[in-house]
Amino acid sequence: MPGIDKLPIEETLEDSPQTRSLLGVFEEDAAAISSYINQLYRAMHRIYDAQNELSAATHLTSKLLKEYEKQRFPLGGDDEVMSSTLQQFAKVIDELSSCHAVLSTQLADAMMFPITQFKERDLKEILTLKEVFQIASNDHDAAINRYSRLSKRRENEKVKFEVVEDVYTSRKKQHQTMMHYFCALNTLQYKKKISMLEPLLGYMQAQISFFKMGSENLTEHLEEFLTNIGTSVQNVRREMESEVENMQQTIEDLEVASDPLYLPDPDTTKFPVHRSLTRKAGYLNARNKTGLVSSSWERQFYFTQGGNLMSQARGDVAGGLVMDIDNCSVMAVDCEDRRYCFQITSFDGKKSSILQAESKKDYEEWICTINNISKQIYLSENAEEIAARVNQSALEAVTPSPSFQQRHESMRPTIQSRPPTARTSSSGSLGSESAPLSTLSLDSLVAPDTPIQFDIISPVSEDQPGQAKTSGQSGRRTNPFGESGGSKSETEDSILHQLFIVRFLGSMEVKYDETPDVVYETMRQILAARAIHNIFRMTESHLLVTCDCLKLIDPQTQVTRLRFSLPNIALYATHQENKRLFGFVLRTSGGRAESRPTSVCYIFESNNEGEKICDSVGLAKQIALHAELDRRASEKQKEIERVKEKQQKELSKQKQIEKDLEEQSRLIAASSRPTQSSGEGQFVVLSSSQSEDSDLGEEGKKKRESEA
Repeated sequence: MPGIDKLPIEETLEDSPQTRSLLGVFEEDAAAISSYINQLYRAMHRIYDAQNELSAATHLTSKLLKEYEKQRFPLGGDDEVMSSTLQQFAKVIDELSSCHAVLSTQLADAMMFPITQFKERDLKEILTLKEVFQIASNDHDAAINRYSRLSKRRENEKVKFEVVEDVYTSRKKQHQTMMHYFCALNTLQYKKKISMLEPLLGYMQAQISFFKMGSENLTEHLEEFLTNIGTSVQNVRREMESEVENMQQTIEDLEVASDPLYLPDPDTTKFPVHRSLTRKAGYLNARNKTGLVSSSWERQFYFTQGGNLMSQARGDVAGGLVMDIDNCSVMAVDCEDRRYCFQITSFDGKKSSILQAESKKDYEEWICTINNISKQIYLSENAEEIAARVNQSALEAVTPSPSFQQRHESMRPTIQSRPPTARTSSSGSLGSESAPLSTLSLDSLVAPDTPIQFDIISPVSEDQPGQAKTSGQSGRRTNPFGESGGSKSETEDSILHQLFIVRFLGSMEVKYDETPDVVYETMRQILAARAIHNIFRMTESHLLVTCDCLKLIDPQTQVTRLRFSLPNIALYATHQENKRLFGFVLRTSGGRAESRPTSVCYIFESNNEGEKICDSVGLAKQIALHAELDRRASEKQKEIERVKEKQQKELSKQKQIEKDLEEQSRLIAASSRPTQSSGEGQFVVLSSSQSEDSDLGEEGKKKRESEA
């Protein structure tokens, strides 16, 4: 197959008019593909409907033929030959009806499913990404416009910080959405081939399978042709998967490499100024006079072409000439309301333009580039080497005066490379003190390729380990009339019982659960995923905080949706700036790897009560800790009492045994004492039988006499 046209993902950050123009061609191609696929879909749907109708009609015919012998015709109703013949026809047509039913099923799976999936999923995804990209582009333009209007004299650090943050966020969002949009458009070039070939291949294979049921004499040439088509489709699919993987890797690499460039004014120490350039391109703000005193600024894309300065509006195919910059003069100018401004004056002095650069780096590079072009260095063979040598000699030969340098430094506000992340927030955690975020990478906070769950009532949340299932928790409702219903609520005896209105934003598995930065990073990823995928629906619940657990309760039915055990909550925090956002990390007994415990971070939005919820959770954990300490002290006291009671019983038992032994010894000693006869002077010893007779009394004596 011929080569596939692709959009350059590497040029998305520059966002040049050429790239936008090429993007317009791809969008027109996508619209043409969508129109054609809709027509092809309607045609194939007619085939599918006709086959279903044919299968139903064939089945009805077979049924009517089978019922012929049950009919009572006035004439000729008893013709047995006719009846048997129709029965044979009915049998054959019934088999043919089964074949048609199989063919209908194969057409639905092999023909209708691929083209329907391409129409409903892929084309709609292109439209969605186009809308998201357009919104991000408009936001970026608005942020750049606000940034460009920053006053230099009435400089406000807070306003400047907010505008720089807005530019960073909007530019990053535009870059990311633009890269994903380009990836989808490039993938569409492969999918449009598959979406047309796969349904046709499925249709032909279904027909061949249908005819093979009745005949095995199908030509091998057609089978070989279809086999080649199937092989070609598989090759295109493999090539598409490989290309998609490469584009995804390119996107990831560009996101990492372009992160510092999202700032409108990067640090010149990290990104040095190139003073030997002979070609330059980028966006500049040009001042246009609207009256004697008033003026307006217009943002356009400027680039150098030979000895000319060109400009090009967004969406234009080619640029227009602004000025001949051979032998021109360029110098920095002090505008009242703008920073980083410079003026270009033609060699005859009849034409001049005042332009504003976006950053200090671009400002100096534009001046150096125009100077190099003005000296016609670009016409030499080694233009960059000569320009570098000329600029170096100029820097060594000329030393700027301190007053000039200080004046320009005072006019240029200090640039912050990144906004500070250390802000005060209500947060708490269990365990040892964690390391700062600067020592942690993104992969150490959040597991790679972690899916995000946006709904709390999905089967994933119901079957998560470490918490009760929803079906088990939702079987009992709160009685509105105050009756207990024969079962006592587990939160009835709780000291703490606070209720908050929250909305669930999402949850995802995390790898690190010892610093609030995990919660902040999870908030950022979930909010970004909701914005990219246009997920705006949120489930509202009541969050009940007790000394034992946290419960999410349905506000309508009072059914417990989720229950989080309080000891399993590792940490909790609210957003640094948006106090409506808060989250907590729950340690569970198992996750993707059943051999290790996992941690899941849940993010919620409240009615500006994030700090109150975190304080309430912290109070609940303190109460639970004191209750646990009291319980352990009570159990220890009870154990001591049980040991004492056991020792007392053993001592009493030992005393009883000693008393019995003493009594037995006394009886033995009394029975063995000698008795002297008064008449004869002899010792008479009572035998054991006589002793027993004395104990038994008269009955013992009579028994002895009878035995004797």
